[in-house]
Formats: sequence, C-alpha cells, structure tokens
Amino acid sequence: MKAIQVSFDEGLLHRLDADPEVKKVGRSEVMRRAVAVYLRRRRADAIRDAYVKAYGDRKSADDLTGWSDEGSWPDE
Repeated sequence: MKAIQVSFDEGLLHRLDADPEVKKVGRSEVMRRAVAVYLRRRRADAIRDAYVKAYGDRKSADDLTGWSDEGSWPDE
C-alpha cells in the first residue's frame, strides 16, 4: 500500500475519530472503504447516465403498448 496525506478540518476529524468502527479498524481502513463506496457510486452513475443518453429518461415501457398487435403470431 502507498501512504498518502489527506487534510480534514478539525471538526470532521474529531467526529471520524469518535466513531466506534474507526476505533476498531483505524482511520485508514475506514477511508479505504469510503473511497471504494464513492468509486462504485460514481461508476453506477456513469452507467446510468450512459443509458439515459442512449435511450432517454424512460421510466416505463408505455411507448411499447400495442406492439404485439403489429405482428402475426403462429398458431400452436
């Protein structure tokens, strides 16, 4: 692992250090977890944005209503 330097304001650092999980596993582990969650969310947002760009912001398939009446279906 590579050590990095991160700056926090005093209040945020105090709240972080007061958290029981931070006391148990340490600041670094909690920060790694937080960054992993952030990156997963950013990737999900990028994928969602790509779908919206490609297909529009469709919330339902209402625009497909009646499509099954357009074709002919074989008898079984």
